[in-house]
Amino acid sequence: MTRPTLLLVDDDDTLRNRLTRAFSARGYDVYAAANYEEAISQAIEAKPERAVLDLKMPGRSGLDLLRDLREVSPTTKAVLLTGYGSISNAVEAIRLGAVNYVTKPADADEILAAFDEKAAEDLAASPIEYQPQSLAEAEWGHIHRVLDDCGGNLSEAARLLGIPRRTLQRKLKKLAP
Repeated sequence: MTRPTLLLVDDDDTLRNRLTRAFSARGYDVYAAANYEEAISQAIEAKPERAVLDLKMPGRSGLDLLRDLREVSPTTKAVLLTGYGSISNAVEAIRLGAVNYVTKPADADEILAAFDEKAAEDLAASPIEYQPQSLAEAEWGHIHRVLDDCGGNLSEAARLLGIPRRTLQRKLKKLAP
């Protein structure tokens, strides 16, 4: 008896490794990839039954990957996983053939539940309760993404954000909204 296969694509090494172990423990043969190119290569070779795709990755996005995955492995059911959830991204993912859309942080059980077609139908039938981010939350997230992109370099991040370094330091000392 063969184990079900799952393609896991996320550029965050820690999350990818943690989810790989969790899915393996739940009986899946996991093919892990860090980017679009690795994922397409593994999808062509393995033709996985399921795929968990990160939306935002360096280079080509998870939506690009979903579109091309549908061509190389049309029977693969895909769920998009993202830390940057929005209604427009969710609608686009479903339009491209994803069975569901899950926002981070999510554990392996939540992600596997997203593959359940009844859960996806219930999600489609229920009204969308959109809770937009507050301005403080959006600013906090943006500052940390820029800081992360700069490798933690405060001076470079302040320059890219167009604010004085001291202002950035004060904002970083505040607690997250």
